[in-house]
Order: sequence, then C-alpha cells, then structure tokens
Amino acid sequence: MFDQLSQRLTGSLERLRGRGKLTEDNIREAMREVRIALLEADVALPVVKDFIKQATDRAVGQEVVGSLKPGQALVKVVHEELKRVLGGDQAELKLDSAPPVVILLAGLQGAGKTTTAGKLANLLKDRHRKKVLLASCDIYRPAAIDQLETLAGQVGAGFFRSERTDDAEAIAREAVSEARKQFADVLIVDTAGRLAIDDAMMDEIKRVHAAIDPAEVLFVVDSMTGQDAANTARAFNDALPLSGVVLTKTDGDARGGAALSVRQITGAPIKFLGTGEKIDGLEPFYPDRLASRILGMGDVLSLVEEVERKVDQKQARKLAAKVGKGSRRFGMDDLRDQLLQMENMGGLSSLMDKLPGMNKLPEAARAQMDNKQTRRMIAIINSMTPNERRFPDIIKGSRKRRIAAGSGVQIQDVNRLIKQHKQMQKMMKKVGSKGAISKLMKRLPGGPGGGFPGM
Repeated sequence: MFDQLSQRLTGSLERLRGRGKLTEDNIREAMREVRIALLEADVALPVVKDFIKQATDRAVGQEVVGSLKPGQALVKVVHEELKRVLGGDQAELKLDSAPPVVILLAGLQGAGKTTTAGKLANLLKDRHRKKVLLASCDIYRPAAIDQLETLAGQVGAGFFRSERTDDAEAIAREAVSEARKQFADVLIVDTAGRLAIDDAMMDEIKRVHAAIDPAEVLFVVDSMTGQDAANTARAFNDALPLSGVVLTKTDGDARGGAALSVRQITGAPIKFLGTGEKIDGLEPFYPDRLASRILGMGDVLSLVEEVERKVDQKQARKLAAKVGKGSRRFGMDDLRDQLLQMENMGGLSSLMDKLPGMNKLPEAARAQMDNKQTRRMIAIINSMTPNERRFPDIIKGSRKRRIAAGSGVQIQDVNRLIKQHKQMQKMMKKVGSKGAISKLMKRLPGGPGGGFPGM
C-alpha cells in the first residue's frame, strides 16, 4: 500500500543520512520533498501541514543539528512523527465489558463491512477464544444478510436472522437479546451502507447505536478512496462516537493517504488493517510497525508473529530433518509445501513488504516478486506425476511438454522451476554441512560482510 510513499520518503532522507553535518537549509529542503511525497500519497492537506511543521520544528532544533549522527537523528524524528500521526500506541478492542460485548460496524457501501464482520469474528474466535454472534441490520440488501450468514458458517460463529425486514433498530435490539440467550461473548452488528452519505442513512445508524449502546463503534473505510476517505470519516465521526477505524483493501494499489489522514481527522485510532478476501485477512494495527515499513525498515515483529500463527510446524520440522541429509531428500513435493506455506502467509509480496530494505530494490526486481509467480510454480508441480516430483531428473523433453500443457505455461517456465529446485537442493546440502552455516550467513545480505540496505 505504501510503496510509492516509502520510496519517495526513504530517497529524500537517504541523501542526508550519511552527512556529518546538517543545516537548517538542507533539512527544510528535505522536508519539502517529504511534503510533496505525502501530498502525492493522497494524505489530507491539514495532516500534511501539521506533520511537516512538527517534524521541521524538531529537526532544526538541537535534536538533529546537534547530534553526532544528524542523518540518523533526522530519520528518527520522521519515524516518530509518522508514528504520532498514525496514532502512537496500538489501540486494542474493549472486550472487558459484561457480555455480550457489542461491536457496531459503520461505513459506506462497498467499503467491506460485511467481509470485515466475518474476519473480525474469526480473529476474536481464534486469538481471543470468544464465542461470537453475527447479525445484520441491512434492511436494503438481502444478499448482504446471506453473505454474512455464509461467513459465520465459515468461521464457526453464530448467526442471528430476524424475521423483520423493515426496522433496523428493532433487529439490533433482537440481536442483543439473542446474544444474551446464547451466552455469546461478543455480538458483531453489521449495518447498511450507501453509495454516498445522506441524512436518512445517518439518522438510521444513530437510532441503531442508541438502541444497543455498543462498546465499540468501528468505522470501516476503503483505503483506496484516498482523500474521500478523510471526508467520509469526518461525516461519520460527527454522527457517531467512533471508537476505532478498520482500513480495508490495504493490499490493493493504494497510495496510503487514508491511513495517515483518518486517524488525525477522526481522533479515533486505527485498530485493524484488512487485506484480500481470505477470512484470516485482518490484522491488528501497530502504528510503530507501519511507520517502520513506510521508512523501509521492515516489520520483522509482524513477520515472526505471522510465521508462528500460520506456518505448519509439523511440516517445518519435517523439512528441517531433510536439510543436510543429501540433496535428493528435498523433492518437488517439499518445494510445493513451502510455496503453499508462503501463499498462506499472504504470498511473496506480503513477505517482502515486511523485510527491511525491500523498498530499495530496483523496480524490475520488485515486479517479479508477485504472487502470480508462486501460483504458477505450484501449478507446474501439480502437473507432475508423484514419481516426477520425487525424482525431477527424469523430467526430459516429452515430460516437460506434458507438464507445461497441463499447467498452462511455457516449457521455459518448467525449465526455470527445475533449475531453481536444483539450486535449492544444493543450498540445503550446504546449510546442513559442518561449518557451512556461518559461511552462508557471511554471503547473505545483512550478514557479516553483507549488508541489506536499511538493516
């Protein structure tokens, strides 16, 4: 989401990072570039003005000019100001009220409220061990109610369907009553959206809010709407006491301005980021981690947490046992398992986004790191016979043609995969051999003698 902003910010700051001395003039020049980068990223103008003023005031003071390493001190100032604009500390859901804890979702049509309701139920069920009930107060789109019921079934949450079809306020009251009967810990109430803000919509959601007095009112906004996200947030904030924001579609081709604008305009903290259509595509929002990602420092903590949750530990131990046992032990099935694990974690692009220095890779290299490549490799391996996966050396001319036809790729793609597999076999053998790990680490970026930019 922040690729363009990240490249512009790190580029302007990188030119000052190694200087032994910074003056007010070159700091202000760098801040002008930062200002342009923020505006191009669709950050609201009042937010940009506040950010530049605060950062410049701190940077031209002794905090940077008087520092022994002024370039690094300036990066630190910008990082802390980004963190401030994004909300400071992480804001968690208020789940300590007497059950059922009611969470009301609000937002425009198409922002992803219904999908977010399902994702939030899944997160509360898996990570907080809560019994969740879902309900919809959308009296205008019956398909939205059916969609929410389907999502509830997918995540193993309860679902309440009212016989009423014309009174959102009454449906909300019935849902709370049903949640009490079922001893649900959390009730998530989805509401109707409109294509644009209107008085009737705001009046209805105010009445629903008054009827159920929710512990959380989450504003769901599409991060790809840019400046419009800020305007919509302001309107909802005037109508409702928003307690948090959920930014959806953050994996799309968005400039990122919504994340930097909504927090300051509403005063409500961003609590979650939504990605993709998968039911587990909702993550808690950490301002400090996102600020680090924007400045090209990566987000290793989130990556580690994701690995712990989503990687099949049994498969990982099985692969580890094969390392160093001979190159033939690592077959195509093992490679496919690793690719599927990567897909489960959001794909290669998601992993690269969390690694330090990735924003400094050439555009051509970044373009190759898309999830289509991973899926293509999985398709090729699936087109092989069990014997071919186990012994890839037997894959010659006619077999390659059959595999390419079966997976819808060119023969060159099959050749490339076989070559990559052989390289991985050799690497596995080297890593397992005595004394090879330290030698390998020295060659890797970021290791002694290496050096990933930004690490």
